[in-house]
Amino acid sequence: MVQPDEERPAYLRKDGHVAVITMNRPHAMNAVNAAMSIALQEAVDEFLADPELRVGILTGAGKAFCAGADLKELAARRPLIGSDQRERGFGGIMKQLIDKPLIAAINGYALGGGTEFVLACDLAVMSDAATLGLPEVRQGIIAAGGGLLRLARRVPLAIALEAAMTGSPISPEEALRWGLVNRVVPADQVLDSAIELANKIARNAPLAVQASKRVMYHGAALSDWDTEAWTLSDSTAGEILRTADAKEGPRAFAEKRKPKWEGR
Repeated sequence: MVQPDEERPAYLRKDGHVAVITMNRPHAMNAVNAAMSIALQEAVDEFLADPELRVGILTGAGKAFCAGADLKELAARRPLIGSDQRERGFGGIMKQLIDKPLIAAINGYALGGGTEFVLACDLAVMSDAATLGLPEVRQGIIAAGGGLLRLARRVPLAIALEAAMTGSPISPEEALRWGLVNRVVPADQVLDSAIELANKIARNAPLAVQASKRVMYHGAALSDWDTEAWTLSDSTAGEILRTADAKEGPRAFAEKRKPKWEGR
């Protein structure tokens, strides 16, 4: 028998072309254990496999986005990921760049691994009552889920170092000021705001959106005067120009109608 969504530790709900993926351990503030990590990866893979789903939203059930690693599981020396998840990390997204856009809808506390989930997403909408932070050093461990690797790429190094070495929380105002999130909204508007942002993206040609994401991430480590950077941009542009959607866009414009994207 198929398990109802509300009983799964993570699940996907479709909203048009948008996949809303919910971490669902509200009794534990959506802290990560192996079951949730596996269920989250299954939801992510469902999102990636469905050509009708163009943008994903990651959020949490209840009052928290994700409180990070389940410390009770760590204390009991139980694994926090599935046996075959080492290459992809928590939820299948920490170590693997996925093609489709992913938005974090930060509905509440997002500490430790929760902040690392946010950093693994492309965009973020944050509740004005939520909190980010990497408090791992306070428990004698480090932010090994990508936090130490990604935070300094999003904010100035001194700001990232202070957050990682003090373990102090990051407020919504600070997160917005430093560009960690795209929007800060009232708590009851977080998911709606994220869906609105997702739909703005989903209206565009999906292959062009995915290619834009890919070029920006891979090109971020290169100078814009670097030959390799331009080779990447030019080759990707050539690939996109050969798609059916690249022909549909100008045709729809000329005919004064909305384009009908095929994703090919």
